[in-house]
Amino acid sequence: MNMPLAVGATRRIRPSRGWPSLNLKDVWEYRELLYFLAWRDVKVRYKQTVLGVIWAVMQPVFTMIVFSIFFGWLVKVPSDGLPYPFFAFCALLPWQLFASSLTATSNSLVANQHLITKISFPRLVIPLSATAGSLLDFSIAFLVLLAMMIGYKIVPTIAMLALPLFVLLTIAVALGIGIWFSALNVKYRDVRHVLPFLTQVWMFATPVVYPSSLVPESWRMLYALNPMVGVVEGVRWALLGTSNAPGSMLLLSTAVTSVLLVSGVFYFRRAERTFADMV
Repeated sequence: MNMPLAVGATRRIRPSRGWPSLNLKDVWEYRELLYFLAWRDVKVRYKQTVLGVIWAVMQPVFTMIVFSIFFGWLVKVPSDGLPYPFFAFCALLPWQLFASSLTATSNSLVANQHLITKISFPRLVIPLSATAGSLLDFSIAFLVLLAMMIGYKIVPTIAMLALPLFVLLTIAVALGIGIWFSALNVKYRDVRHVLPFLTQVWMFATPVVYPSSLVPESWRMLYALNPMVGVVEGVRWALLGTSNAPGSMLLLSTAVTSVLLVSGVFYFRRAERTFADMV
């Protein structure tokens, strides 16, 4: 039983020692703050922009055009029997969601340092809220994909019902890595310089511009250690019905994502006790 403090007594609050528990209950208790920060990020994303939400469409569309010219027309990369623009756009949607969520999450603590130094709340709320704008962009760009399906007369299969699961897995991958980077970015500001290069290289290690069938069978499991491999192949399967469901590759990608996410949250909770001093 906790006894009340005597008049004039002083209570000293110190950070916990060792590895803390996840204690995700704190995040749920601050869900209103999570909603507020997410809504703020969405409004700031398009504030004082001339084209507004059109930016969410322009980036994947123009990237698709460039890829279609160089990889589809000049290099003639196979596309599982589908029109290359559509083949590429299906992969660009989850990739853009991952890349933008990873960038926003990784830079979220430094961008919100004024909150960290003044208010006490679970710091994990900040990187979690940073994915809201990326999800909005994905939803807008997805409308373009539906229009392309109509234009190419592609009829979705029942597998399309699994698409929300792959979107959730994409966010989990971005959070798993982004939470690690956000905590490291507080201490090592080099992270923000490494991240764009890492993301660019990572895209070509993911079957965005080419099908995973080009990877030799003996390398498939090693290849699937990249968690975005299972995501991209899963999205293509859900939307296009290409080949069989990416079973083993998807399971391995999901396992890697789970390890990244859990370990990232543990490290974040351990490091957050020093955020206010170092940010």
